[in-house]
Amino acid sequence: MAKIIHSMIRVLDLDRSKSFYQQAFGLAPSHELDFEDFALVYLRNEENDMEIELTLNKGRTTAYKHGNGYGHIAVCVDDLDAEHERFNTLGIEATDIVEFSPDNNLLARFFFVTDPDGYEIEVLQRHGHYQ
Repeated sequence: MAKIIHSMIRVLDLDRSKSFYQQAFGLAPSHELDFEDFALVYLRNEENDMEIELTLNKGRTTAYKHGNGYGHIAVCVDDLDAEHERFNTLGIEATDIVEFSPDNNLLARFFFVTDPDGYEIEVLQRHGHYQ
């Protein structure tokens, strides 16, 4: 049986991206590899056994195009309102909180933030399927 171990995104500035993911989600490097043409940094925290892999292609200076196929990365938190406030205090622009309740049954509460390279991250209230 397969186990998801990481999701990779391409970044232009490793330090800027590591700082964002540390401040926003408490993710820190668990493993770093530096090669002649590229570098890899794997981020995680104690709550995760899945990682985000940041890939830096050395020498690239133009932003990556995400196309129309990229969706988002999602994380869940215990207190969505407190996290929303914390993001805004940090200067990380967060969308308004959305409550999705079809037929008056709460399915999800969430907001989105965007990382320095334009990747969207959904922040969900820990609830139901989103644990």
